[in-house]
Amino acid sequence: QVQLVESGGGWVQPGGSLRLSCAASGILFSFSGMGWYRQCPGKQRELVATITMGGTTNYADSAKGRFTISRDNTKKTVYLQMNSLKPEDTAVYYCNKIGSVYWGKGTLVTVSS
Repeated sequence: QVQLVESGGGWVQPGGSLRLSCAASGILFSFSGMGWYRQCPGKQRELVATITMGGTTNYADSAKGRFTISRDNTKKTVYLQMNSLKPEDTAVYYCNKIGSVYWGKGTLVTVSS
C-alpha cells in the first residue's frame, strides 16, 4: 500500500521558515521522482518543486531562491525547506510521486502576522 505522509506545516510569521517532510512507503523511492505541490485558498493545485531520482531539481517561479527541495533515499523522505515565507505562500502543501496518482493528504502552512 502506497502512503505519502506530509508533516511540518504550521503557522509562521512573514519572513519565517518552515521545513516540510514527506515520508513515503510502498514505492521504490530511490527510483521515484518526487514533487511538492500546493493549493492556495480558492485556487487550483500548483507545482512548487520537483526532484528526480538523480537529484535534479525544478522550481516554480514563485519558489525560486526561497525554497529548496531535497531527498534522503535512506529515509525515503523528501523535504521542502521554505525560507522568506510570504502570506501568499499560505496553502495546503502536498507530496506527490511524479507521474502517479499517489498523493499525500497535505499539510497546512499559514503565513501571517
